[in-house]
Amino acid sequence: MKVLMINGSPDTKGCIHTALTLAAEVLNAEGIETEEIIVGNKDIRGCIGCRKCREIGKCVFNDLVNETSPKLAEADGIIVGTPVYYGNPNGTVLSFMQRLFYSCGCNLHMKVGASVVSCRRGGNSATFEAMNQFFGISGMPTVPATYWNDVHGYKAEDVLADVEGVETIRNMATNMAFMIKCIQAGKEQIGKPDVRHTQFMNFIR
Repeated sequence: MKVLMINGSPDTKGCIHTALTLAAEVLNAEGIETEEIIVGNKDIRGCIGCRKCREIGKCVFNDLVNETSPKLAEADGIIVGTPVYYGNPNGTVLSFMQRLFYSCGCNLHMKVGASVVSCRRGGNSATFEAMNQFFGISGMPTVPATYWNDVHGYKAEDVLADVEGVETIRNMATNMAFMIKCIQAGKEQIGKPDVRHTQFMNFIR
């Protein structure tokens, strides 16, 4: 079992890395492998809606998105972390996630998803909600915790001083491990849910 951890911060050892490390410690103790992928300091352009990925099976822009797609296909879960920029996710990780989820072509149904947000003071709730949108549309259960998955601070050491934030991230990781194991057991004992997605409407009458 494996969880991908997407670090959307340009600070590779900053607040998001610290929060992801807390989650990884819990997941690893539960026997789940983790891999952190740094996105926030990369040159990731946005989707141009060319739909070429539908023909060639990958994004037309051959960068970290295409490198990550096979890892997402093999993973049991994903955690996406981003700092708050003007009350929104970092634009780089948002572009990365939009292109990754649209172009990967893999079945994400019943993979487990969670987002982690860091902010100095505010904007965390809107950012958290924006990142969670990727999971519901993809048939992915979203992991709960005991609060929204955010930590406060300007520097990495500030995160560790956010005692409730640390506890929240650890609880999220504990729940993620539980959900991954339960879904795996469910697949083996009763099979995956039989869902179909064949009807597409553009609201044209």
